[in-house]
Amino acid sequence: MHALLKTSFAACAVALAGQSFAQVTFYQNENYQGPTFTTEQEVRNLQRLGFNDRASSVVVKGNSWEVCDDANFKGRCVIMRPGNYPNMNGTGLNDRVSSVRVADGNARIDEGRYVPVPAPAPAGAQVVFFEGENFQGRSFTAQSQIDDFTRYGFNDMASSAVVLGERWEACDNIRFGGRCVVMRPGNYPSLKAMGMVNRVSSVRAIDGNTRIDDARYAPVPGAQPADTQVVFYEGENFQGRSFTAQNQIDDFTRYGFNDMASSAVVLGDRWEACENVRFGGRCVVMRPGRYPSLQTMGMTNRVSSVRAVNYDANVNDNRYAPLPAAVYDNRRRNDERLYEVNVTSVRAVVGPAEQRCWMERQPVAQAPAAGNANIGGAILGALIGGVLGHQVGGGVGKDLATAGGAVAGGVLGSKVGRNNSGQAAVGQDVQRCTTDTAQTTPAYWDVTYNFRGQEHRVQMTSAPGPTITVNGQGEPRA
Repeated sequence: MHALLKTSFAACAVALAGQSFAQVTFYQNENYQGPTFTTEQEVRNLQRLGFNDRASSVVVKGNSWEVCDDANFKGRCVIMRPGNYPNMNGTGLNDRVSSVRVADGNARIDEGRYVPVPAPAPAGAQVVFFEGENFQGRSFTAQSQIDDFTRYGFNDMASSAVVLGERWEACDNIRFGGRCVVMRPGNYPSLKAMGMVNRVSSVRAIDGNTRIDDARYAPVPGAQPADTQVVFYEGENFQGRSFTAQNQIDDFTRYGFNDMASSAVVLGDRWEACENVRFGGRCVVMRPGRYPSLQTMGMTNRVSSVRAVNYDANVNDNRYAPLPAAVYDNRRRNDERLYEVNVTSVRAVVGPAEQRCWMERQPVAQAPAAGNANIGGAILGALIGGVLGHQVGGGVGKDLATAGGAVAGGVLGSKVGRNNSGQAAVGQDVQRCTTDTAQTTPAYWDVTYNFRGQEHRVQMTSAPGPTITVNGQGEPRA
């Protein structure tokens, strides 16, 4: 009996929870403009609330809603699924809504009663407000419409902002009243130019298809770093688990990677890494490149928050980490046309997988044969993952065409284990090793392809297929 009661109460609780999440907001004008009316409950007559026959756009959340053109759910009624409706033209109820209620989730509804699928909510839209200018102090992140900042303890407190994904409308009164401005994606180190410092009370994303009068836009922000990211590795030399950040991360604890980074690769633009959450404590700025160890900047196992640095931001020299090694960035650029090119040759470069070694006494060690690079050192000096490097042509004098410096990094790495004269170390005891070639695995693959009459070579960490993807200049792309 008790178990049955518990099950019944649990079912009621779930039903109530689902019911409470349902919400519909009507706007007097199209594109979510003008006075609004929001309800989470059945309304049998909107005339009593001063909003009868006034709705021209609507946002439906949580559940589907039944909307009727007469009071008490009479006349023509339609079902609206969750989503954004920038206008009511597709419903036939523009300026005609008189009663609304949550649609019964268990009832079978004829498909003919549903209105056309609404415009999707903006994907990835987000705005982060900061209490201080230049993105300092406490922050508040909005990923959906916020009618009243008072509920979140951040009313009239924003002084700077970062807008991602879509445009956002910010207003100085709750429920989008008073003065409102539209902010394009980008970094706003101060809200002063738009007259909104310590005045933001409500925000909402603007649908990508909505036309906005130029006079409503805030001044153009500092450009958002384009296609920038940082990859952290648990071990030095890009080993172990990795974590990639493409947006601001206030707290690595949420992602299970707090105080775990020992090396990093920065692509696209500069990143600021801090030892405390929300950019507290000691912070360093990392330029694009490879950081095989964070020890030189004093950040090994200490990174707790990161964010991209705006491209035109002035940074004091003492805030920079030591200069990194060059990095080859083979990510696709925006609107870049790609081509599939046939691979003409592949050479697997093998390193010692299993060795049997012993010591022999020799008076002088012989210089190693030309081109017999220390494979372990070569890989250590190059970027781990994907494409190690790219060069155009293969003859002497063409190495200057090497892109990104990653091949040069491999060359520097190949010098590990030699003295300044290029000869093997001289000593009385010399180590001799034999390798079982049947069990060796390639350290990397040297790949050749021809694009538009020009030979190209790349070094890759995995064997390629019959083709390779390149851009219009023949540069490899992921």
